[in-house]
Amino acid sequence: MTYVCDIFYRSMTYTKSVAFKTDLQEVAKFSKVLSHPARLAILQYLSKCCECKSGDIANELPLSRTTVSQHLQELRSLGLINYEVKGAKVCYKVDSEMLLKYKSTLDSFFSEGLHELTCGC
Repeated sequence: MTYVCDIFYRSMTYTKSVAFKTDLQEVAKFSKVLSHPARLAILQYLSKCCECKSGDIANELPLSRTTVSQHLQELRSLGLINYEVKGAKVCYKVDSEMLLKYKSTLDSFFSEGLHELTCGC
């Protein structure tokens, strides 16, 4: 019975998020991934050095290599960073196109919201 309830609960949760506009879903996904300060620090570091290995990030930030790898995976899942395998090493870099896309999405989200606030509603 627990298994059936679990499946029902998951499908309800999924259905509720689908009920919202696509742009709101994108803002929510982007916000969730960036909601951890370590991920923000990783993005800042990658922006400064252009391309580096996870070990370089772990040496620069107060995080273990395992933790850095987990955060990199979250950033990759959204497409904010890319990676390239160079021999036995993996180099990461910021995907500036995707970052600009999400920035644009956030800008329009906040500009629409601010317009509603200032219109006297």
